[in-house]
Amino acid sequence: MTDAPTTFGAATSATAVRRNDHRGLIVIAHRGASGYRPEHTLESYRLAIRQGADFIEPDLVITRDGILVARHDNEISTTTDVAEHRAFDGRRTTKTVDGIPITGWFAEDFTLAELKSLRAKERLPTLRPDNMRFDGLYQIPTFAEVVQLADRESREGRVVGVYPETKHPTYFAREGRHLDGSPIATSLGEKLVATLVAERFVDPRRVYVQSFEIENLLELKKRLMPDAGVDLPLVQLYGNLDADTPYDVTYNVRAGADLSNIYGELKPLIAHRLAADMRYAALATGPVLRWMRANYADGIGPWKGDLLVRSPHDRSRRRGAAAKGGHADTAIGNLGRAHPMLAHALRAGLQVHPYTLRAEPDFLVRTSAGTVLPLIDEAESLYALGVQGLFIDQPDIGFAARKRFLGC
Repeated sequence: MTDAPTTFGAATSATAVRRNDHRGLIVIAHRGASGYRPEHTLESYRLAIRQGADFIEPDLVITRDGILVARHDNEISTTTDVAEHRAFDGRRTTKTVDGIPITGWFAEDFTLAELKSLRAKERLPTLRPDNMRFDGLYQIPTFAEVVQLADRESREGRVVGVYPETKHPTYFAREGRHLDGSPIATSLGEKLVATLVAERFVDPRRVYVQSFEIENLLELKKRLMPDAGVDLPLVQLYGNLDADTPYDVTYNVRAGADLSNIYGELKPLIAHRLAADMRYAALATGPVLRWMRANYADGIGPWKGDLLVRSPHDRSRRRGAAAKGGHADTAIGNLGRAHPMLAHALRAGLQVHPYTLRAEPDFLVRTSAGTVLPLIDEAESLYALGVQGLFIDQPDIGFAARKRFLGC
């Protein structure tokens, strides 16, 4: 094996090394093997495990009867056949989720039994037409079923973990309402911890919990996990550094909440101020990353395009795509140099797990010379920059890249 470079500080930690025998480097199956099967289905997760993923990643939303299920979003028409079920025509509505009006069908308006009557479909049919042959075959899995799958597949020395994300936690806890107008008023973090405890899946080597919001991670660290007697690693996800804001910050500022009570010493560390329009870039500095490590976070999950230094053309293209509602992975990176946040994070003792690597041409990065890199080279290059894990839609390619990088 070759030694991993340490340009930006130690690339592994004692916690990371204990997770597996791959020098602490992990492959995270983004929504399962979503490059090959409809995302967030047991078959997608099962295939990811067969392809060598260390962790499978479910995004979590809640049902009408309080069960966590794996869906990309609480609006389910893009990932299920709900629109084809005439019995559910009356459930179609418009809701404001994280400040954005969305029309469709929402998981929180369906019982688990009703959701189980639906079937999954490919969310990106234009990008992945081959996956459409699996439309209609798979049910929506519960979080408990995903955990049980990971547990069953952990055998013969193989350990498979789960890497759940709480989706829209402020919406579900404070703003969201069911179709009948009643408040949802549900803590996704509380449900998540309860499920893991019930499934006896609380080994911190087998779980990461991630969120784009800050407050719910603080709640997990300060109250929910201690109350349950568990201590699991938490990962702060980052939206676009220049365009996005953690929604809990926006909500709490506009609600006139006591920010010091919620965020503690974060407020004075923000250069411009903890405001409703604060960007994720304010959370990418050394002082803030050190505060995160001291208070709740074991790692960060930046978008890969922000982690890589890009030309002004690429940055403006990224902002334009975001303004038009473009996908978070549409910009092209200039691989070879990293944003200072990587060095800051590693020096603070945080693990860094960028998202999302995809094999389709639209999502591949370019070198400084303008050459498009195959996905395996992109993944290997990110490991070489010092990251310890990758979110990837094609886990087999991530597995191969790690193997090649480690020389074994």
